[in-house]
Amino acid sequence: MKLRITLGVAILYLGFQIHLFLAAPGKIAAELQTAAEKVNVLVTLPFAPERFHILVFQRYGRVSGTRDHSIELRGVAPDNLRAVARPYWVSKVELLRGDGS
Repeated sequence: MKLRITLGVAILYLGFQIHLFLAAPGKIAAELQTAAEKVNVLVTLPFAPERFHILVFQRYGRVSGTRDHSIELRGVAPDNLRAVARPYWVSKVELLRGDGS
């Protein structure tokens, strides 16, 4: 019985991780899909970002500010865009236009 429960939890966890992996590219704007150098992005969440979210994104670039439900992230390497989009609480990742206003 314990083995079945453990196996069930492991399968659910693996399924969730696969879902996150497959969903990430769909959250990234088309114009960023072919980025060849570091880009500035606007990461949109379904809620106002908190300190935890800012600290997570600092791994991938420089957080330059927040507004409403978004975080401005600068200097993100193209290889890291998928990692930025992967968390379930990220709605979309778009190119940060101009000065971010």
